[in-house]
This record gives sequence, structure tokens and C-alpha cells, in this order.
Amino acid sequence: SIQTVDSKKIEGDGIDGVTMRLLVGRQDEAPTFAMRHFSIDQGGSTPLHQHNWEHEVLILSGSGEMECEGIVESIAVGDAIFVPPNDIHQFRNTGTNSLEFICIVPVESPCGEPIPGS
Repeated sequence: SIQTVDSKKIEGDGIDGVTMRLLVGRQDEAPTFAMRHFSIDQGGSTPLHQHNWEHEVLILSGSGEMECEGIVESIAVGDAIFVPPNDIHQFRNTGTNSLEFICIVPVESPCGEPIPGS
């Protein structure tokens, strides 16, 4: 379950109030995809960034907005989102509760790595 996997605070430029749990990845011998759970505190955000792999996102709780290639859209529970490779994107929590989502990326990406110390 999500609650039994260790979480790691993600730190870096443009990152505010973000934690991540690697639910499925290389440590599970997953051949293609890594599944991650993110939680963004109220007022927090991921960095505005890009990378050469796609990802798929499912919003589990909370609300906020996603910016992708300069277009900002509201996001809420149940939204399924595709972020194409190389698109500049960011997730922001504009709601009053934690914004939580599942994010799936290629297991070969650096994001598919186990959390250090877990």
C-alpha cells in the first residue's frame, strides 16, 4: 500500500513541499514502467522542468493546476494527464489540502530509481 512505502522529501531549485514514494520500480524488477506517488503541500509545487521521457499522471486527492508548454489548466481528483516528452511542465497545489497523484515514467529514467536509503 502507499502508506507502507517510505517517502522522501524532494529538494532542489523550484521545488516546494513535495514528497515522493517509489511504489514500483527497478527494485521490483519492473521491465518497463516505474510507478510513483507524489504529495504536494498546500501552496507547494514541482519545478518548472522538462525531460526526454513521457509520463502519465492520475490525480488522487486535492486540487491545483498544471502548466504544460505555457498553458495552465486546473486539475482535480480523477483527472488523467499525459505529459509528452520534452514538454516544459509543472504541478502546483492551489487547493486547501494536499495534492496527491500517481505518476508513471519509464523505468530507465532517473525517476525510476529506488529512493536512496530505502
